[in-house]
This record gives sequence, C-alpha cells and structure tokens, in this order.
Amino acid sequence: MKPIIKINVKRSSLVLLALVLLSSCSKKKSSYLDTDVFRYNEHSNITSLDPAFAKDQRNIWGVNQLYNGLVQLDDSLHVKPAIAKSWTISEDGKEYQFTLRNDVFFHKHLLFGKDSTRKVNARDFEYSFNRLLDKNVASPGGWVLQNVDSFKAENDSVFTMQLKQPFPPFLGLLAMKYCSVVPKEAVDYFGNTFRANPIGTGPFQFKLWVENTKLVLRKNPLYFEKDGEGKQLPYLEAVAVTFLPDKQSEFLQFIQGNIDFMKSLDASYKDDILNTDGTLKEKYADKIEMQTGAYLNTEYLGIYLDGEEETPTKSKLIRQAINYGFDREKMVKFLRNGIGTPATSGFIPNGLPSFNNQKGYSYQPEKAKSLVAQYIQDTGNTNPQITITTNSNYLDLCEFIQKELQKIGLETKVDVIPPSTLRQGKASGKLPIFRASWIADYPDAENYVSLFYSKNFTPNGPNYTHFKNADFDALYEQSIKEVDVVKRYKLYQKMDSIIIEEAPIVPLYYDEVIRFRQRNVQGLGINPIDLLDLRKVKKN
Repeated sequence: MKPIIKINVKRSSLVLLALVLLSSCSKKKSSYLDTDVFRYNEHSNITSLDPAFAKDQRNIWGVNQLYNGLVQLDDSLHVKPAIAKSWTISEDGKEYQFTLRNDVFFHKHLLFGKDSTRKVNARDFEYSFNRLLDKNVASPGGWVLQNVDSFKAENDSVFTMQLKQPFPPFLGLLAMKYCSVVPKEAVDYFGNTFRANPIGTGPFQFKLWVENTKLVLRKNPLYFEKDGEGKQLPYLEAVAVTFLPDKQSEFLQFIQGNIDFMKSLDASYKDDILNTDGTLKEKYADKIEMQTGAYLNTEYLGIYLDGEEETPTKSKLIRQAINYGFDREKMVKFLRNGIGTPATSGFIPNGLPSFNNQKGYSYQPEKAKSLVAQYIQDTGNTNPQITITTNSNYLDLCEFIQKELQKIGLETKVDVIPPSTLRQGKASGKLPIFRASWIADYPDAENYVSLFYSKNFTPNGPNYTHFKNADFDALYEQSIKEVDVVKRYKLYQKMDSIIIEEAPIVPLYYDEVIRFRQRNVQGLGINPIDLLDLRKVKKN
C-alpha cells in the first residue's frame, strides 16, 4: 500500500509564486525576477521530466537541471566527475569501478521520512540502470547499456560495471541524461506519473509544471557542487520555462526582455536579427549578445526503407538523385544566413576527430536527372513522386529542396505537421521521408553510426530509417571493440562511406550552436552538444 502523504501548501504562497514568476507585463519588474530567475522558451512541450525518457533536447534540457549521473561533460566535452568522484578501468578495458561522493542528497520530499531526504548510494545506480533495461518501463535509452554485461553495488560507495568487450567511448556514454540516478521510493510511489513529479539530485528541484504553459524549478539548497571559490552552486534562485510554439512570438518576447535567452535561428526573424554574413545587426549590437560555436549536430532528411509499400525512395537511384539534386551551399547561405556548414562529407559532422572531409554529395543536377531517368526506365514508373514531411520550423528548407527536385523530374510534395506528430511518425515508420536532426549525446562518432546499425531499429534504438547492411553491421561491431583510436576512426569513416553510397539519408548541413542572450546574463557557456547548463549562470 502506498504511504499517505499530506503536503500542505498555503494558497497564498502559491499565488505569490505564480505572480512573481509569470508576471512579465509590469513596466517596473521586481528585483527577484530580474536577478534570480532565468527565463527561456521551449517551442515543443516537454513530454517527460523522467531521465529514462530524456531522448530529445527539450527533455534533456529539463532533466539536466534536475538530475546527475556518475560523470558529466564539460564545455570542451571532456569527461569529468559528477556523483562519482573517481573511477578506475581495468587493463583489458572491460571493468569500470566508480567511487561515489558521500555528500550527494536527493531533493527534499516527504517520501524520504523524517529527514525528508537521504544520501545517494551505489544501490541507487544499480536500481536506475536496471530500470533503463526494464521492458515494462520501455525507456528509449536502454540501448546505452547494450554493451554492458553486468553491474552491481559493491557497497554504499562503490559501483562496478562489467562490459561485454572494450568500448572506449563508454565514459562519454555514461554522461547521457538517461544514466541519471533516480530514487526507488519516488518511482514506486508515483509510478507512471513520476514523469511529472521528478525527484533527483540536480542543481534545481521541481516546483510547478502546467503542461504546454509553464515549468518552474527552484534552487536546490542541498546541491553538492561548488564553484572555484568554494561557493555553492547554483547562483540562480529559479528557472522558468514557457512553451510558446511560435518562434516569432518567442523572438518578440526576447527583444522585449521578457525572456533571457533564445537558443536557435528561425526563418521568421533571421533577417531581422542577422546580416547575410551571419553577424548581428547593428540595431541589436548594444542590446543583446550572440554566441556561436561548433555543434555536433547533423540536419538531414531520413528515408524509411522498411515496410511492404513500394515507394520510389526504396530505390537507391532516387535516393542518390535527391542527394545530388539541390545546392546545399546556396541553401545555407540564403536560408540560414551562413549559419552552418553544407553537409557534403557524409553523416559524421565536422567537429568530431573522426571527421575526414571525405567526398559526399555535391550539387550535380545533370547527374540527378540521369538517375531519375534510369529509375523510370528500370521501373516503368513515368511519374515518380515523393513526399517530404517536416514541421513548420523547417518549411523553408524543404520548400527549397522541393523546387530544386522538381527541376530534375522528381515530383515532390511537402507535408507540414506538428512537431509531436512528426516525432511519432518518424519513430513508427509511417513517413517515407522525414526531416530530422541528430545531436551527439556523447563526443564519439559511434553516436552517429549507431543510427544505421540493424539491431538499433526503432523502437529499440535510434535507427529510424531501418537501414540494414551486413558490411556496415560487421564494421560497427568491429569498431566498438577497437581500442586503438586511429583504427577505430578509420572504421567509422568506412561506415560513413557506406551511408554515402546507399543514401538512407540526405544530409543537409552540419549545424552551429547559436545562442542569443540578454546582456545582463553572465556565465552561460556554449558547448558542441548544445547542452543547457545553468549551474554558473548569474543575472546582473
């Protein structure tokens, strides 16, 4: 039987909190709002604050404020201690032994009894990892442990993991938010509603979530990390997230000073805020700050290769024709204001050590026409038609591709659907061609090639295209056992060459991180996986 928990919240306090955090219309803003609350907008509603479901950026950003794992990545993507203060790796590269800190506490909650909290111990990680693998939980993150043979708590402070074979990127993999620690008491009590009642160890703790409207997090007074001067983190008192779906509305809110940070560039305002060379317009130069940097993100069109229906994209001729049929350089220059690099070198993005600038697809319209003609001759289908499904944020890119492909004899339709419907369709194999992006979860190209490993078919992994190739699978299985970095990188490059040749995707561009912030925001870093880290953010 679940324990009966009575939580008395004074109505006046709740109303006061709502007024303080939600108010943005008053000309004279309170000092609390100006200096202590970090406000940003999320275009798509967060679907879960449970780290087991931290599968895309909107969820990852929220989860990152609430939870910690054994290790973490710094802004240079180096693996650093988190709840594990140290670790050792056996000579054969298979056993990892982590020693935990003894000063990490879960967020306060009456579920923990009279002390309202307790220390994290190694059994919590044993429970959290078993939960990732639990088929009843159906976490999309179970694949991160596919190379793990076993794990166990040796005692309260020592946690051991045994791999099936050496896997050099493993520590970076453990930095993913899927691998965060959660308390069994809370999961048992809340069950399926744990997604909306998160309890972790992170710098902020849960306060309020009105789905599609507002998320409020408050400072965790028990947080274990300190800055270089010994001051406890975080500096902020609260984080307030809104869910305006319209990027133009978000832009106006940002320019008016009602939100502190804007994370992306959209067609609706890009020409207002940026010059064609990617620099900030002069009228905003003294009002806001812009940061750009390398981003481990490839934007692409995915092509679903499974299923009984015979679509033109089942033919490699058509897939290659699409890849040759539009000018990526022109697209980035005029539709992205120069933000990003044309993806002419395969799927692995520039910024990873294994990127070798190999020859991918360039703009060759005549070759694209000949491939379409060959398809027509081979199949007798005199009017091949394709449909690209996207959301409204990428409509301009897809319409550009549509117009280009019409010129090579490929009838193209663009279907615009809501982001949530696009994600569901992509995962269920209902969309022949879908716009997508892949942001690296950890700094190794294995993160990219894993999308095409046949054992990672959705829903069991990230292979949304259902691409299957025996040579690719053999190279992938060899690569995850290869300890020699140079040899492993060559294997990655061979796999990327197969992806270029077989064309289960259409790489569009390698993105850049672009962040706009108010000038009074300090300490907001930037990193190649575009993770939002608010621990050291201050507002003046």
